[in-house]
Amino acid sequence: MKLITTKLEGVVMIEPAVFGDHRGFFMESYNSGKYKELGINIDFVQDNQSLSAEAGTIRGLHYQLEPKAQTKCVRVLTGALYDVVVDIRRNSPTYGEWVGVVLSEENKRQLIVPKGFAHGICTLVKNTQILYKVDEFYSAEHDRGIRWNDPELGVIWPTSNPVLSDKDRNQPLLKKAEINFKYEGGQG
Repeated sequence: MKLITTKLEGVVMIEPAVFGDHRGFFMESYNSGKYKELGINIDFVQDNQSLSAEAGTIRGLHYQLEPKAQTKCVRVLTGALYDVVVDIRRNSPTYGEWVGVVLSEENKRQLIVPKGFAHGICTLVKNTQILYKVDEFYSAEHDRGIRWNDPELGVIWPTSNPVLSDKDRNQPLLKKAEINFKYEGGQG
């Protein structure tokens, strides 16, 4: 496994070793020992799987408040998506900044989204299916979000006519969102 950093501290991609032949391929999609060797010490407790039937489906920007905040490890099973992560840790030198990466069934890359970051996806093709691990159980009481097209963030999505849920369409702007994450130097 190979670690690929981004401009946001703690937001990294993992590129697994893939072994292919005429039959297909084999890869370890998760190995706690190899993750620890890469400096990723996360105890995952839940797997979530999602299918988006239409290209241009945006889900996000989502997060859970402390004390139920989640670190996520996102990967694509089928299809492709544009994955966006926004730093929402108050006093962070990169507060309000975002990164976007392509995850696909071809590149098999995974994205680590730490606590204190909002997360969203935009499907690039029909029938995109994702699987993501989290280190905290879902809590409706702590579930929050930021509007996908907040002009203050300026996220450049790969669609001009997104397919959205009512929940995502009506999320607050960053300046009105409930956030309880503080940057304390280092990761977190």
